[in-house]
Amino acid sequence: MKVLVIGGGAAGFFSAIQCAELNPAAEVTVLERGSEVLQKVRISGGGRCNVTHACFEPRELIHFYPRGSRELLGPFTQFNPTDTIEWFEGRGVPLKTESDGRMFPVSDDSASIVRCLETSAQKAGVTIRTRARVDRFEPIDSNRWLVILGNGERLQADKLLVATGSSTSVWKSLAQIGHSIIEPVPSLFTFNTKDTRLRGLAGVSAPHCNLQIDGMKLSTEGPVLVTHWGLSGPAILRLSAWGARQLHEVDYTFPLTIDWTGLGPEAVLDGLMEYKEAYPKRKPEAHALFDLPMRLWQNLVPATEKRWADYSKRDMETLHAALTKAVFPIHGKSTFKEEFVTAGGVDLKEINFKRFESKIHPNLFMAGEVLDIDAITGGFNFQAAWTGGWLAGQAMAW
Repeated sequence: MKVLVIGGGAAGFFSAIQCAELNPAAEVTVLERGSEVLQKVRISGGGRCNVTHACFEPRELIHFYPRGSRELLGPFTQFNPTDTIEWFEGRGVPLKTESDGRMFPVSDDSASIVRCLETSAQKAGVTIRTRARVDRFEPIDSNRWLVILGNGERLQADKLLVATGSSTSVWKSLAQIGHSIIEPVPSLFTFNTKDTRLRGLAGVSAPHCNLQIDGMKLSTEGPVLVTHWGLSGPAILRLSAWGARQLHEVDYTFPLTIDWTGLGPEAVLDGLMEYKEAYPKRKPEAHALFDLPMRLWQNLVPATEKRWADYSKRDMETLHAALTKAVFPIHGKSTFKEEFVTAGGVDLKEINFKRFESKIHPNLFMAGEVLDIDAITGGFNFQAAWTGGWLAGQAMAW
């Protein structure tokens, strides 16, 4: 039996290894268009590789997937972060959990994960072909597939897995054989703004913020990081993921409202009044409140020679609004680090998620971001790749 895997990324490698280990007689070949495999694994997590997340209950885990949550529930009962940890640790790569739940190799080096996958593939007898760009693929009959490479070479397979990630050319090939493609749009990105209140604050982070995009019913909470081009951090990335399509429709131009304190308007007003009464002779800009970084506090507090005792009702309202209802005009987006995740891909209605197999074509399998599945940052996209690759590999082995 011949198995071809298009795409030398996380999902493709994982499925190839699983298939070859279960059926040593199978001839499993991975086709990678680039000069190296597992490139996204190498650069993820700042070169440390955020392998998965310490969320072990499938019904909780699916809440981190803006698209694909319902479909992934069943697969996560078969292979979830617990299984991912056991898989890598069983091959000599222990993982560790950080305070925010993200899991990395103890080595803090993505090379540990890459070596593990490459070694496992080699031991299982998987053939790896780099610089093997796939031009197109099509069914020969109900049981066999033809794959044509860019150099004209023609390959045949009994089972075919497509795990190319966000590839326009591959989506085009899938559409040509009858699959529906949901238009891809960026999912994880940061927000661009030139608002003067953020001037000189690059690198400053507010730990507890509430964010809202009016008119879209999009809101979230969490840390916000000020960058040279605007705003980033976990809360911004969550908004970008959940609002991927809506923000694309408005060309990434919208007003963002931030409560920098995360406490809510009433609690902040009470805190301001209490501080004013306790320290009337102090100047507001001299002492940051609500756990805000001093530099951010001073940029938000209107410059004045007034003491707290001199603050009028209108002054208090202005300060209160600056802290809890700060509106920032967003004009554009930027890719989050080296990660490029899309919302879009093969319509999930056309996939059998027990096997990650096409409902249209037997013996055609798909896993990873080629499907309309994506997650917020934190190791969740990799977990979907491991899960999909594992189940597809199981199904292709026989």
